[in-house]
Amino acid sequence: MKIVKLELSERSYPIVITKDDFNNLAGRLKQGALGNEAFIISNPIISRLYGQALKTALLAVEIKSNVYNIKDSESSKSIDQYIKTISKISSIDTKKRLFCIALGGGVVGDLTGFVAATYKRGIPYIQVPTTLLAQVDSAIGGKTAIDLASGKNLVGAFFQPKLVYSNVSLLASLPKRQISSGLAEVVKYGMIIDKNLFAFLEKNYQKILKLDKDCLIRIISTASKIKARIVANDEKETKGLRTILNFGHTIGHALETAADYTNLNHGEAISIGMVGACRIAQEIGILESKVTQQLIDLLQKFKLPVKAKKIDLKKVYQAFYRDKKFINGKIRMVVPSRIGHVIVTEDIPFEIIQKIIKRSVN
Repeated sequence: MKIVKLELSERSYPIVITKDDFNNLAGRLKQGALGNEAFIISNPIISRLYGQALKTALLAVEIKSNVYNIKDSESSKSIDQYIKTISKISSIDTKKRLFCIALGGGVVGDLTGFVAATYKRGIPYIQVPTTLLAQVDSAIGGKTAIDLASGKNLVGAFFQPKLVYSNVSLLASLPKRQISSGLAEVVKYGMIIDKNLFAFLEKNYQKILKLDKDCLIRIISTASKIKARIVANDEKETKGLRTILNFGHTIGHALETAADYTNLNHGEAISIGMVGACRIAQEIGILESKVTQQLIDLLQKFKLPVKAKKIDLKKVYQAFYRDKKFINGKIRMVVPSRIGHVIVTEDIPFEIIQKIIKRSVN
C-alpha cells in the first residue's frame, strides 16, 4: 500500500493506492465519520462486479448504503442525468448524514463530484476509481463537471473529495482498450514533468500491459504524487501551474467533442493530442523531431492511436474555437521542449494549429 497526501490545508485528503479489499476502505470511512449512509453512484457493470462487496464492507462498520447506476458513457454527464441523480438523493435523504461514493471511472467521478458539490451547497464524497484513467488523473484534484452539447466539462466546480481509494485489483475487470486509455494519462505525466517515469514506461510496458500489480502501484503512486503536488500549489488554475496538466487536452478535447464522445475515448483523444502538441512544438522550433517519434513509439506500444479516424475536420475546428482555454482571442497551449518539461504559451499562430489538427485527422 502507498499513501499520497494532497495538501490543501483543511481540505487535505489521502490518496490510497492498494491491492486490498474494501474492508480497509470501510474502516477509513468509519474513522473519518463522514456520515451514516452512503449514496453510491456507479454503473451497471461495476455495480454488478463490486457493488455488493462494497455494501457489505460498509455495513460491517454500520454504514448503510444505496447504489444508483448510470450509463457507462459520456452521455451520463448531462444536465438531465444530473437532475435525476440529485432528485434520487433528495428522495432518500431524510434525517440522515448522507455522503456520496463515486464507484466507477471518470464519468461516474465527474458526475458524483458535481452532485456532491451542489446538493445542499456541498456534502462529503469520496472517489473509488475503477479505471486506470481515473486512478491516475480524474479522481484526483477536485475538478467536477458535466457536459453541454457545445462542449465537454463546461458546467462544473472545484470540490475536493475526502478520500481517493485506488485499488489496482479492480483494474483486472477492464477491457484492454480502457487500460490503454489510462496509460495515455500516465505517459502525459512523464512528458510534462518526470523523465524517469517516461523511461520506466518504456522499459516495463509489457509488464504494465499484463497488469503487474507492483508496476501498477508504482506508476499510479508516481502519477498521484505529481498531480497532488501540482494541485496543492495551484488548486484552481489561478497561478498557471495546474495548466500543464492540460498537455494533449486542447486538441484532444476538440477531437472528443467532434466525435460525439463515441468513436474516441478520452485517453485515445489525449494520445493524439499529445502528438499534435509535440508537432506544434517542432513547428515553433523548441522540440526535436526525435522526441516526437519517441513519444509515438511509446504510445503505439500501449496500443494507443496517434491519428483520429472518421472525424469531420470542420467539427474539430468548431470545438476548438469554443474551448474554454481561449483567452483574449488566443488559445492557451501546453507544448514540450523535451521529455519531462513543457511550457505554456498563447503565442502560437492559429495557422500552425490548423495545420497540425489537419495532420492529426485522417
